Amino acid sequence: MIGRLTLSDFRNHADALIVPDHGFILLTGDNGAGKTNILEAVSMLAPGRGLRGAALRAMARQDGPGGFGIAADVDGVVLGTGVAAATPDRRQVRIGGVASSANALADHLSIVWLTPAMDRLFLDSPGGRRRFLDRLTLALHPAHAAHSARYDAAMRARNRLLADPRRADPAWLSALEAQMGEHGAALAAARYDLVARLNLALAGQPDAPFARPLVTIEGEEDGSDVPLAQRLERERRRDSAAGRTLSGPHRHDLSVIHIAKNQPAALCSTGEQKALLLSILLAHAALVAEHRGQPPVLLLDEVAAHLDPSRRAALFDRLGETGGQVWMTGTESSLFNELLSATRLTVTGGHVFRSAT
Repeated sequence: MIGRLTLSDFRNHADALIVPDHGFILLTGDNGAGKTNILEAVSMLAPGRGLRGAALRAMARQDGPGGFGIAADVDGVVLGTGVAAATPDRRQVRIGGVASSANALADHLSIVWLTPAMDRLFLDSPGGRRRFLDRLTLALHPAHAAHSARYDAAMRARNRLLADPRRADPAWLSALEAQMGEHGAALAAARYDLVARLNLALAGQPDAPFARPLVTIEGEEDGSDVPLAQRLERERRRDSAAGRTLSGPHRHDLSVIHIAKNQPAALCSTGEQKALLLSILLAHAALVAEHRGQPPVLLLDEVAAHLDPSRRAALFDRLGETGGQVWMTGTESSLFNELLSATRLTVTGGHVFRSAT
């Protein structure tokens, strides 16, 4: 768990200090006060671009010096990340005071989030669902981020070479395709492992009050007996004409079915889609706790406002059962009346105050 969180010049927070004393951290305040910014800061303690997927320079306070810093004490280890004003697009990470890669953060903390923007996940592009799948996978397989980065780098280089195939070095193409084959196999294996474990965890969940989903991975290359590197070699002409690589795990898509209705999530109501996401998140938290010996940190932005009182109480009970740290936002403190033990904070104009209990 995060025992201490400090922000400097992040979004609308010139400085902030949060020291949780309970598993639930509740952030309440008006829209635009900076609640979600705090969740985003926590999400930056994991590999990737955080829950908004924003550019680094956009995270720096508008009237600040140009850089920002985020630091957290996690079980006695200080994790820090940020950018310097002189290099606003280059992320810096320190773990225990030592310069590290962003991917190394996954060894210390697993973080999963749910935001209002994700309400359209099942109607979004495959890329959005794939990023959600990878966030879940990363919590079980910390090396997943590194494999993803290396696969993407090799694929971009291959695409550049194929843009002018007459000048492309076949030996260099083969080397890049070998890298894609190696890291692509690791990516696919980790995703399929996550989905298999997740479905086992979901099988033990009730159909109510949250819908129970069945999760699968779809992809054009599924079931192929030919290694990816060999397929890429024989598909160079096709990919050159298309201007992109058409085979590989970057083509995966996450499929979710509402079991009770035997209906794809994309055809379900907005409320049912939210319930499906919550079911996945809760099952995943239990799975991570069992696998890693520690539950993930959950970031839930404006989730309670969309639930009726009975489902809200059921959600709080299930979240408490995970044993993990849960950061939640809401515009009204009354949304969290059912929670007796929580760190209650009020956010106003980029300032954080301890709320009266």
